[in-house]
Amino acid sequence: MAERKQGDQDTGVRSAVITQTKPKTQKPSMYRVLILNDDYTPMEFVVYVLEQYFNKSREDATRIMLHVHQHGVGVCGVFTYEVAETKVAQVVDTARRHQHPLQCTMEKD
Repeated sequence: MAERKQGDQDTGVRSAVITQTKPKTQKPSMYRVLILNDDYTPMEFVVYVLEQYFNKSREDATRIMLHVHQHGVGVCGVFTYEVAETKVAQVVDTARRHQHPLQCTMEKD
């Protein structure tokens, strides 16, 4: 420590610089919700699910359903993880209640 000279006074006041930093926020990861084709679920039920849980118009729901039918898989929408997970669960639960084997999954966008 430095020695104090006889004339130095210690006022007891200390100074410091306070800096405010804002935490950097990241956009949440997004997830695609996918419906998979099967040979047993009626096309009209797939349209119903798209309208009910993904707020698609009849025209958009039919277009997505036909894409799923022809290509084996189709994107229902892109959501945050929690929303995508909820929508997958809703679709699968509804399909099971109606005794349809419809598969719905999610993957990182």
